[in-house]
Amino acid sequence: MNVAPRSVFITGCSRGIGLEIVHQLLNMKTPPKHIFANYRKDPDGLKDLTTRYENLHLVDLDVTNYTALPEVVRQVDKIVGAEGLNLLINNAVIQPAHSDLYSVTPEVMRSAYEVNCIAPLFISRAFLPLLERAASSAKADDNLNVKSVHKAAIIQLQTGGASIEENNTGDSYAYRSSKTAQNQCMRSMSVDIVNKGILNLSMVPCTDTDDVSIQTFVSWMLETLHNLTEKDHGAFLRCNNTSVPR
Repeated sequence: MNVAPRSVFITGCSRGIGLEIVHQLLNMKTPPKHIFANYRKDPDGLKDLTTRYENLHLVDLDVTNYTALPEVVRQVDKIVGAEGLNLLINNAVIQPAHSDLYSVTPEVMRSAYEVNCIAPLFISRAFLPLLERAASSAKADDNLNVKSVHKAAIIQLQTGGASIEENNTGDSYAYRSSKTAQNQCMRSMSVDIVNKGILNLSMVPCTDTDDVSIQTFVSWMLETLHNLTEKDHGAFLRCNNTSVPR
């Protein structure tokens, strides 16, 4: 991605893929005007970045704390103003350790659904007004006359484990089920907001390729996001722009 969206909100940025997305966006030739990096704990790496990048804003939020969402949206609104929010990436996730057929519990199932399915839905809904504003403000730009991450988009970061068709190994009941449910929420929302100018899809931020670094995967993902268009609305893709069976 050579040119980034003006503003990006990413959940789950304390480590892993979320933190790497922040790093790569900050180091782009033309970085976003505003990057909102959500964390729940251990934000040391992020705090170090804020001393060097004025466009990075840290957001301390437990993604399941729905009563706190309106205030978070208000704070983002104050910063992005009339331009709205261009890109929301729902990355926060939990993968329970004990989730096989004989060890999974109702509590483990509920916890996975809360973080992996319910939270992304309500975060996406909360930010819809800012995303709609971004979509509307971009209409006058001839280069942004179709859905794109540069106009307004919600990206649900996914896993290949969400695919029912590709489930040939079993296990991971809580993780698989919650991520499949997240995909269904994305699909329903893509239908409900089809006329709002907001691109909405699921993306697996990696492939089955062995020995590829997280940096390479995120680089592939950002390039794929850059090239998404109207045809990808409601899709389920890998980071290298190949389809994942549902």
